[in-house]
Amino acid sequence: MGDFIMPTLGADMTEASLVDWLVEPGEKVQRGDIIAEVETGKGIIEIEVFEEGIVEKIIVEPGDTVPVGTVMAIIQTAGEDHTDKPAPGEKASPEASISSPPDLKYIHSSDKADRNTIQSTDSHTTTMGPSSEKRPRIKISPLARTKARDLGIDPTHIQGTGPEGAITAADIEKAATPETQTTWMQGKESQNTKKRSENMRLAIAKATAVSNREIPHYYLQTSIDMHTALTWLKEKNNQRSIQERILPAVLELKAVALAARMVPDLNGFWINDRHTPSPAIHIGFAISLRGGGLMAPAIHDVDTKGLDELMRDLHDLITRTRSGRLRGSEMTDATLTVTNLGDRGVETIYGVIYPPQVALVGLGKIREHPWAEGGILSVRPVLNATLAADHRATDGHTGARFLEALNRTLQQPETL
Repeated sequence: MGDFIMPTLGADMTEASLVDWLVEPGEKVQRGDIIAEVETGKGIIEIEVFEEGIVEKIIVEPGDTVPVGTVMAIIQTAGEDHTDKPAPGEKASPEASISSPPDLKYIHSSDKADRNTIQSTDSHTTTMGPSSEKRPRIKISPLARTKARDLGIDPTHIQGTGPEGAITAADIEKAATPETQTTWMQGKESQNTKKRSENMRLAIAKATAVSNREIPHYYLQTSIDMHTALTWLKEKNNQRSIQERILPAVLELKAVALAARMVPDLNGFWINDRHTPSPAIHIGFAISLRGGGLMAPAIHDVDTKGLDELMRDLHDLITRTRSGRLRGSEMTDATLTVTNLGDRGVETIYGVIYPPQVALVGLGKIREHPWAEGGILSVRPVLNATLAADHRATDGHTGARFLEALNRTLQQPETL
């Protein structure tokens, strides 16, 4: 029997809200399947399962906010006994889950849109005899209840169209006037945008505060002649369609990964007062969000991928990050982060390490700059690369070796 728990999706995360289950009790799942969506201060994240089995019991319901480590569901692995299988929707003990109020009963439906339907009852009603009257029970989904409250609609006068006559959000919307709906939607969108922005700033504040408080940073910077790399890239792109062309940022990303392979001490974590290099190289790529804020989800196994595959992965990651559709592993697996503000005209970046990682690489704008080599002065395209590193894990000598490896790799673009 395996516990599916609320994962930690960053050093700043202490809790999250379950948005929706993408599976139901009795459904078979494979390792890597996305089975739930949760909302954190950084947006909605898709959560994968890391074992094969059958969803035995769902404990946390959509809308619940629970701490990291809370058991959300039970997954029965192959070969386990099913004789004690609990009824669908049965809650776990208080020690293992966050219980719903006593007047809420979960109703399962094959219709995913109405899976969150609940039945409200009066827990204080007692039987006084044949003439006693019980308060009416209303079957209504959480979303419908919220909409009814915001729109000022009394749900007791609405005929539900959901499972067992439950009132759905669509029923509430149908009962509302067009003017009321428009006002509600505009207000809700404004509230959600403001809340997301506030949550994002709070999450960033927590993470950077932890980083500056706990990590003794040291910084190194070097200038890299990009003439050879950009000339090689231009020749390659001239043979491709516009849609297939590779950006210089992808070249730089691959070079960072190969440098991390050569100097592995900068690729890993500081956990429990110990430095643990990672055998895999998953590069976190800092992406600015349209509504403000920043996220750095991981591109996996960057050192093993070709430039074309990396270009596709980067485009896909940026698109999903800005639409708020990331996977849990992308939020937790980064072993080294790259931040690139060259497209904003920034020449040099001194970043903040994202714990528990031990390094961050900053890449600036490639600009024309006087360059002296072999006694000859010329103008070359130059990239300022910086390294922020954790002095508990490495020292300046190791950092210098890393930047030297990055420079050497970019001078041999055909090896990328």
